[in-house]
Amino acid sequence: MALAHAIMTALIDDDLSGIELAKDFEASLGFFWHASHQQIYQELHKLADKAWLNKREVQQSGKPNKIVYGITKAGRDALAEWVYGVTKTQSAKDELVIKLYNLSAENAVHLATEIGDRRQEMMRMLYVYEKIRVRYYSDPESLPTRSKGVYLALARGLGHGQQFMAWCDEAIALIAGTEGS
Repeated sequence: MALAHAIMTALIDDDLSGIELAKDFEASLGFFWHASHQQIYQELHKLADKAWLNKREVQQSGKPNKIVYGITKAGRDALAEWVYGVTKTQSAKDELVIKLYNLSAENAVHLATEIGDRRQEMMRMLYVYEKIRVRYYSDPESLPTRSKGVYLALARGLGHGQQFMAWCDEAIALIAGTEGS
């Protein structure tokens, strides 16, 4: 998925400045698609050049003016066309998996600790996902259509996180039985 489509998706409901978009992105789409602020700003300029986004300057009192971006009809059309396209499955790149190919009695404790750290990180993320689910998506059947899609993405994240934690538990238990650990 191109970052462009994620940005246009974030702008479907509201026009946002670059900083507002970056913050909104981190709090929603960023759970599934990571992008730095610099990448977001670069992509905003490219999308505006393509006329998929419009931009307008907003006067601010006591602060520099800000540029607010909104998705255009051409951008909505491009996004709709993209939705109908074939989705590519991306393979995960995770250094930890490569490290596990090098598991030995000497590094077992270190790798088990790294897996434990990842488990804690996922537990924190699942806590955030669950708070969002309870607050906004507790009754998925009654949600408007687009919100059902957001709920399904959130449910996928919850399921992936729970599966990952179960894998961590299995990995830690198996590594604990490794000779020398």
